[in-house]
Amino acid sequence: MTDTRGQQPSYETYNGPLPGERAGTQQPGGPYHPPQAYGAQAPGGQATGAVRRPRTGARTTPRTRKARLRVAKADPWSVMKVSFLLSIALGICTIVAAAVLWMVMDAMGVFSTVGGTISEATGSNESNGFDLQSFLSLPRVLMFTSVIAVIDVVLMTALATLGAFIYNLSAGFVGGVELTLAEDE
Repeated sequence: MTDTRGQQPSYETYNGPLPGERAGTQQPGGPYHPPQAYGAQAPGGQATGAVRRPRTGARTTPRTRKARLRVAKADPWSVMKVSFLLSIALGICTIVAAAVLWMVMDAMGVFSTVGGTISEATGSNESNGFDLQSFLSLPRVLMFTSVIAVIDVVLMTALATLGAFIYNLSAGFVGGVELTLAEDE
């Protein structure tokens, strides 16, 4: 390969100005002091330079960076793990809410009032009728709520994983969901 640029000056013997330097403005050897945006302060606290004024066309709001991203694929294994943990949390919240609601209703006397009315309506001369308070006892209500919560955990995990598979199939056809993310400033 041949060099077609011709004779080039040697870099070791070059004494001219470097790129970015102004010709003829050599400063004495010392620390570099960048140009000041504001004037220097005089000993009396007065500014010796000009007052800096904002530009008329300058923006007053900061510029927000935005990025458009596309969710091309959802990993079914990670979707299953996250949905399993979230459905367990929802199941625990359901059990706690049922226990608190039962205790509040029992403290208000709802079960005794409604139970007395039902036993009068269903009772006869030889029997007392249906006993609502024994049927809706706290252990029975919590057992029923726990069964519902376990079924909910299994169904929510399975449906979320199936949803991830269906999303991956449909994202292959249409490209996925596009998101626009913005940076907070």
